Amino acid sequence: MEHMKVFLILGAVALSLSGCARVSSVFQGGGSSSPAPQAEAAPPPPEEIAEIVSAPPPASGSRTADDFDTVTDEQRTAASAAPSGGEQRLGEVVASLGDPTQPGLWIKTSLVDAQQSGRLEYPVRGTSAVVELRPLDGDGGSQVSLAAMRLLEAPLTDLPTLVVYAN
Repeated sequence: MEHMKVFLILGAVALSLSGCARVSSVFQGGGSSSPAPQAEAAPPPPEEIAEIVSAPPPASGSRTADDFDTVTDEQRTAASAAPSGGEQRLGEVVASLGDPTQPGLWIKTSLVDAQQSGRLEYPVRGTSAVVELRPLDGDGGSQVSLAAMRLLEAPLTDLPTLVVYAN
């Protein structure tokens, strides 16, 4: 009886460990024949802000926020410049971090029906950023690009309340 318990325990351990190799291969990119999901292509941003809000896609091996945020220091400076006026306040939104594989400075929000230039303000920090306003398909809260969240100094894991302006 004692030997049977030992064999059962050893068998359970062996089965458990054999599954580990399969799990680690999935996390390392092996073991799955389906391709990694690709970010949906967004239309080009409005011409008047394209140089400020556009950025190249992150490298395929990106792992950190710095890797995924491909906006340049010059773009950050231009995007955080004081507003020039003539803006229309669209409202406040509770926002979450959007897809980090989609580069640039943008927000997807139900406050707009068409793509346009605008600005986000994060009152908690007193920061603002020029962004591309993109219509949000379907229901749900607004989504903000990684670069815009970082420029606004908003916590990436929080749901900040942002003020949205259209130009």
